[in-house]
Amino acid sequence: MLDLLLNLFDNVGEITWGRIVMWLIGGLLIFLAIKKEMEPTLLLPIGFGTILVNIPFADAIMESGPITTLYNAGIANELFPLLLFIGIGAMIDFGPLLTNPKLMIFGAAAQFGIFLTLCLASMFFGTNDAASIAIIGAADGPTAIAVANELGSKYVGPIMVAAYSYMALVPIIQPPIIKLLTTKKERMIRMPYTAREVSKTTRILFPIIITLIAGVISPKSASLVGFLMFGNLIRECGVLNALSETAQKVLANLITIFLGISIAFQMTADKFLQPQTLLILGLGLFAFVFDTAGGVLFAKLLNLFTKKKINPMIGAAGISAFPMSGRIVHKMGLEEDPQNFLLMHSIGVNVSGQIASVIAGGLILKFFGA
Repeated sequence: MLDLLLNLFDNVGEITWGRIVMWLIGGLLIFLAIKKEMEPTLLLPIGFGTILVNIPFADAIMESGPITTLYNAGIANELFPLLLFIGIGAMIDFGPLLTNPKLMIFGAAAQFGIFLTLCLASMFFGTNDAASIAIIGAADGPTAIAVANELGSKYVGPIMVAAYSYMALVPIIQPPIIKLLTTKKERMIRMPYTAREVSKTTRILFPIIITLIAGVISPKSASLVGFLMFGNLIRECGVLNALSETAQKVLANLITIFLGISIAFQMTADKFLQPQTLLILGLGLFAFVFDTAGGVLFAKLLNLFTKKKINPMIGAAGISAFPMSGRIVHKMGLEEDPQNFLLMHSIGVNVSGQIASVIAGGLILKFFGA
């Protein structure tokens, strides 16, 4: 009994203010997930995991503890993000993009914030950490995880929290930026959509060709793009419907649970509660803002040279937050004009942003990886 009491006092004595703050942060993430429904599939396990790993002497993060094991098995080697890409690829319909391939340029334009943030972050962090922070602007959690781990960043925890938090905040962050950069007249531009059937052969060849092109241009992106496109190939081939269904639901959900709670390995007080964390959150927001601005401004630039005007709002959908960003642009179009249906255009740009963000991650790895 005496030993038990002594151990209890030892445990209580290890409850530092830092651990308490991390418990509050974990509680906040759980609150946002449940009450505000902000990326609940990820923020809830991250929040609970944050509480768990900050319990004094918790076995969860001991050398052979379950969270340590999951982290080493799935995040340290980038396996979980890659497997999740299979599920994401199986969910994506590239039909709107294939109907109007020129929409791909907006996906590329909306990655501008990544490279601008890289320059800014380099003023405060080492090159690899700056590159890892910049990729938050991709609005693609799995890509951010893969890049930060590959580059050996010391700030994986804050980067992951920033990436997924800002993805959840897309409905709050994007509309003010879009309205600031566009006029009401521009937001009311109608873009008629002519539905054209995309052949099955085209749908099958597309993921294969994209994988080859991306792999040749940026070999470091081959796995990221390849797993995404493999998931889409499962969807489009027509003979693996059961596997496609499994990838979209069972695989994606299971990996998301493991991914969320494994990220918490980096959410201990000694790693997270640093002055750099607030700076990372600020830089991540900067990247998000300028990715959105880059897409909108590029569309406005094109309108100077084209007779058939483009609604510049669709450029904002070029970030990789699929399908939230595409839906937000469509909703904003309807608010300005109830007959202005931008959904197919914005979703086409949105899926191009999914590809572009992965390629951007590969380019970062090519330039700064070992």
